[in-house]
Amino acid sequence: MNTPPRDPALPWPSLLVLGGTTLLMVTAEMLPTAVLAPMSAGLGVAESDTGMLVSLWAAVVVVTSFPLVRLVRDRDRRAVVAGGTVVLAASSALTALAPTYAVAVGARLLGAAAVGLLWATVNAHVADLVPERRLARAVAVVLGGATLGMVLGTPLARLAADAAGWRAAFWGLAVLTAAAAVAVRLVVAPARPDPGTTAATGGATPAGHRHGTAPLLTVTGLVALVLVGHYGAYTYITRLTETSAAILPGGTGSLLLAFGLASAAGVALAGRFGERTVPALVAATVATALTLAALAIDAEPALGVLTVVAWGVASGALPPLAQTLILRLAGPERRAFAGALIPVLFNGGIAAGAALFSTVVATAGVTAVPLPAAVVVGVAATGLALRAGARRTAEPRTAAALPKA
Repeated sequence: MNTPPRDPALPWPSLLVLGGTTLLMVTAEMLPTAVLAPMSAGLGVAESDTGMLVSLWAAVVVVTSFPLVRLVRDRDRRAVVAGGTVVLAASSALTALAPTYAVAVGARLLGAAAVGLLWATVNAHVADLVPERRLARAVAVVLGGATLGMVLGTPLARLAADAAGWRAAFWGLAVLTAAAAVAVRLVVAPARPDPGTTAATGGATPAGHRHGTAPLLTVTGLVALVLVGHYGAYTYITRLTETSAAILPGGTGSLLLAFGLASAAGVALAGRFGERTVPALVAATVATALTLAALAIDAEPALGVLTVVAWGVASGALPPLAQTLILRLAGPERRAFAGALIPVLFNGGIAAGAALFSTVVATAGVTAVPLPAAVVVGVAATGLALRAGARRTAEPRTAAALPKA
């Protein structure tokens, strides 16, 4: 009788270093929003111009991820992550030194290109570090760092800016990012041999996770639709929740912190589902649609706060679940492609959602946002559920075809 190989523990040092790197990546992306007023004054431009630094960042990630991944496809991924992190540190330092807005734009474009490559490479390497059955938990650990970048990174950067100026915030980020590059070289482990197959399943791909381009692109398209609806509404979260935030000490800031902490809880929850990624993703998508619809109801402020927290948990679970499923569908043979697809997907969803719902706000006001956003996410949830049903129908034949241990 064949005994399956022992499932190894997670490579915690590697995952924690990579998670810390994603924390710094997200902090770098969002830092101009945290220091919007002082940075605008320091560079002598309008706040809208400084806000554009975030939009340009997302656009560069979308455009450069695939070409850069192709350029370094034969390199050791650990070296690529370390090198990309050094470039990101240089970008932050150049932004801190920027005498003009044009120089700041150039520095930010450099950092955005580095982050596009970093996301793609980190995504692929995480999948190479663990057996497939542990992929969901590993992804949740690394994306937990990205969530902390939103919850802790940008507020701490704002504190640094208030204490020593906006340039000090970028200098601090540059130093921490350079230290992260050293940690990647010293700590992150190399890829496992035969990732995603032998160690996890004894040589067979788990039923329901057959590798192919069509399922991969279908799921990717549906997840992109989810992100359009979610980020379209999140763009206006401060306006949509004004009444609810008023009952909290600290107002909107406290409600945003509650949303961030709820999102972190959603990331942690996603890592508990293991092989049940598909039903968990469907459930999180449905829950996101329902909470968005609930925002349209003129309810008691306390109920509004609970709705925002529920929205945070549901939407927080979406990225790790979606990323895990995309990497599984890609398999080892398409892992580099899937790794690049994920940052393009997320940044594209942010950009498209913000653009689409800005039109809604311009024509019908902020209060018109939640229902269309819920409909968009609901359509995607229906598509994901239909795909899950088709997968279950095909599973008996697939399972029967696999040899028994």
